[in-house]
Amino acid sequence: MTPGAYRFSANPARVFLAIALCSGVAVGQTQTDESSSYSAPNSSSQLSGSSQSPFSGSVPEGKATSEVLSISFKDAIDRALRNNLGLLIGSDNVLAARGQKWKELSSLLPNVSFAATQSVTRIDLAELGFRSTFIPGLPPVIGPIGVFDARFNASAAIFDWHLIQRERGARANEAAAQYNYQSARETVVLATGNAYLLTIASAARVDAAQAEAETAQALYNRAHDRLAAGVVPAIDALRAQVEFQTRQQQLIAARNDYAKEELQLARIIGLPPGQEFNITDKAPYEPLAPMSIETALQRAYASRPDYQAAIQQVLSAEKFRSAATAEHFPSLQLNLNDGAGGANLTSSQNVYSFGVTLVVPIFAGGRAHADALQAEASLRQSRQQLENLRGQIDYDVRAALLDLNSAADQVAVAKQNLDLANQTLDQARDRFTAGVTDNLEVVQAQDTVASANESYIASLYAHNVAKVELARALGFAEQGVKQYLERH
Repeated sequence: MTPGAYRFSANPARVFLAIALCSGVAVGQTQTDESSSYSAPNSSSQLSGSSQSPFSGSVPEGKATSEVLSISFKDAIDRALRNNLGLLIGSDNVLAARGQKWKELSSLLPNVSFAATQSVTRIDLAELGFRSTFIPGLPPVIGPIGVFDARFNASAAIFDWHLIQRERGARANEAAAQYNYQSARETVVLATGNAYLLTIASAARVDAAQAEAETAQALYNRAHDRLAAGVVPAIDALRAQVEFQTRQQQLIAARNDYAKEELQLARIIGLPPGQEFNITDKAPYEPLAPMSIETALQRAYASRPDYQAAIQQVLSAEKFRSAATAEHFPSLQLNLNDGAGGANLTSSQNVYSFGVTLVVPIFAGGRAHADALQAEASLRQSRQQLENLRGQIDYDVRAALLDLNSAADQVAVAKQNLDLANQTLDQARDRFTAGVTDNLEVVQAQDTVASANESYIASLYAHNVAKVELARALGFAEQGVKQYLERH
């Protein structure tokens, strides 16, 4: 890696927080229950009571080894998709939503059970209020009496619009959870891509700082030698020494930042604590083919899983509201049992019962009205969140395209500025060597090169992050990030 070979974000911390914390992916999901039957799932991001996004953490995979791993961009994404905490929570939410769907479905499916009883009873008639004076000849005690009963019992809802709509709402809820899981995968790719690019940027800054420190040391050695020869004043040597030590400080800070970026990347992708690794890929610079806003928006609305999840959540809320209204409707229930009964097993006979029950709700103390109001409020919130998300998608797409175009222009300008700064440094060195001027020009030229180098690193990082953000805004980050960044 040569000095100034890469160009990345001017404010990586802000960009990463925007990616990891403001992604709009549901990592928690509100479950329906008996006491609050018609609450639609909440699509807002929940951080499980923590201020840190689950997408910045992971469940470590395996144990650390003495081997230094080589992690490519693709390896990092694959590991993150296996181990990232936000994605694992999203998978659990899908499982919970599936369980809720089966819970609602169980109310519509037949309920079949079997029970067998053999009992012996001896009855004291006086305890039941019978007196021998009332019925002459009645014995005070009857029994023992044997009773045997073994039956299959079955019940099923023939028609219950309330239960039907609840099951449909739970089914839409499960679909929303599936889309939220896909959205979580998109966010994991986004966070991983950003962290990998940050690590590349930090590595580039280390290389640039190392080269600047070596240049400053050479200048200091030359100034020191010329001072010893009496050619230059002492201030030139002092100025060169200050410049050299400043570059050393910057190199130390750059190495520390690089080590911390590696730690953050390891946390996101699930490397075991203490595992040494090296990144193998470089950040490419390839301008993307132009895309119209209309085309990008159409693709985003059709592809973004968080938008599809919001649509399903509106559908779920509509079904639960319909279920609340259906509490006023009559329902039909089938009940039957069949088996054997008698004094004992050997003397038992076939016995059964069969019936259909019509239930007509008349008055339930206003519970149905209360459930309908809650369901209506939940439906309105879901619709408002859907419209808000639609506006957010419009903003995301437009902002990503603006950032991409701006970053591409910045890369071109920063590269040209870096070339000019290097030429200025070369001329300042030549003038100092020829004795035309003191080393102040060289020190100033070195500062200019360092600033231009940092600007170039920041603009290239910004360009690649803009690609990642555009892929996320369009709803195909998992494929698009690899397509955009795996080009060398």
